Amino acid sequence: MAILPHTVEVPGGLPLTIYAETDNINYFINGDLEPDIIDGPVVSQSSVNAHTRRQYPGDATTISVDGSNREFLKDPSRSSGPALPGKRFRLLERNTDQGGENRSFTYKGRWLDLHAFLRSEAARDFYAYNESGARYTIDTVVAPAG
Repeated sequence: MAILPHTVEVPGGLPLTIYAETDNINYFINGDLEPDIIDGPVVSQSSVNAHTRRQYPGDATTISVDGSNREFLKDPSRSSGPALPGKRFRLLERNTDQGGENRSFTYKGRWLDLHAFLRSEAARDFYAYNESGARYTIDTVVAPAG
């Protein structure tokens, strides 16, 4: 499995992106989040105009450089080492005999919106810990009878 972005819309809030393994986040919520579609790598080109430059710092004479085209790779799956985007949060299942599941995720957006999303979609009772370590109690959402 891979850690993928999952974008959610919170009513009355701003867009929120949760970075997680899909099965792990879906374990805690009622809705089945689908990962965002990530485009594949693309080779792009840009043109560089002719210009002058110095060969080294303090050089009094300049040289001319001809214009050319450059090719470069744009890959949306590129990451910089093991770093994950956004701020970290953790979900810890509660009210179980075996101690419950404990999973870490990251998100981009506001904690206010993430908290509202978790409260509205909770499939289990769990604690949500934000990046500062504060603990929030999230209870299971009970569907109204009808």
